[in-house]
Amino acid sequence: MEIIQGSCHSAFPIDEPSRVGEARRHVAALCRELGFGDVLAGQAAIAVNELGNNLCQHAQRGQLWIATRAGDTPELEILSVDEGPGIADLSLAMRDGFSTGSTPGTGLGAVQRLASDFDIHSEPGKGTVVLARFRPAANPAAQPPAFRAAVVALPAPGETVCGDAWALALDGPRASLLVADGLGHGVYAAEASQAAVDLFVQQPFGDIKTGLENAHTALRTTRGAAVTCMQLDADASAVVAAGAGNVAIRLVSGVYNRSILVQNGTVGVQMRHVQETRMDWPEHALVVCHSDGLQSRWPPEALTALIARDPGLAAAVLVRDYGRGRDDVTVLIVRRAD
Repeated sequence: MEIIQGSCHSAFPIDEPSRVGEARRHVAALCRELGFGDVLAGQAAIAVNELGNNLCQHAQRGQLWIATRAGDTPELEILSVDEGPGIADLSLAMRDGFSTGSTPGTGLGAVQRLASDFDIHSEPGKGTVVLARFRPAANPAAQPPAFRAAVVALPAPGETVCGDAWALALDGPRASLLVADGLGHGVYAAEASQAAVDLFVQQPFGDIKTGLENAHTALRTTRGAAVTCMQLDADASAVVAAGAGNVAIRLVSGVYNRSILVQNGTVGVQMRHVQETRMDWPEHALVVCHSDGLQSRWPPEALTALIARDPGLAAAVLVRDYGRGRDDVTVLIVRRAD
């Protein structure tokens, strides 16, 4: 079983070249923390340079969102997100030597070659999202994962820590996840949400109702949090969920779009008797779990073109287009592996 505990992204608005250098220095520090060798750290630095320079020269309101993931294999994630003008011909833009400016035109192609994972989505007039992840070489004898999962988590504007927290456990065809949204913002909100995660990782596949009741007791010494837990079974094509508060759940497949309702309340403050919800999980459906930093009424059509892509693209598009912009926001997306 693999347990991945959440970290939030650091956001770097890229409005002039010095911000690219700031992001590159941040990535260098993260690579040292992860224990990356010089070659892998150098590849990550090249990606930041290329993506950041592209944002400087071509994008509108461009940002780099950078995070690490702690699991069986440490991972660095870089998301380049902008709000226009988009790329009319992606296949042409990926070719070495293509440029709409004065650069050599090797940026996107170089990032794709260097990254462990790479994906890109662009809509003319709306913007572009580029995803690049870096991690040490995988063990060739390891079993292929049953799930693809991704998270975008950003603190509220002006805050240095995110009041949301999340965790994901993977065990063969089973997955279990938790997203918590501490009341308010800042350190004390983060303390409450992290307390829920700390309890979850002790028994991630335990009884959901019991887990939430235990969390309600444990969080009484904090300001409390909205908490949602889910267990996914790929073999049974089923989802079981329960929670209290405004952490929402959506299943999106393009033809099967459903919301899973959780009860009102605040874990650690006031919570009614926990009720589980069970629902079918269609083969191609994304499971989307998000805090209320994301608008609740985002249209499922926003993800139609991204259902079969890396779920990190879908999470980034939702945050870019439907984030409230004044609150901590976390979007965790899981789908079956290809």
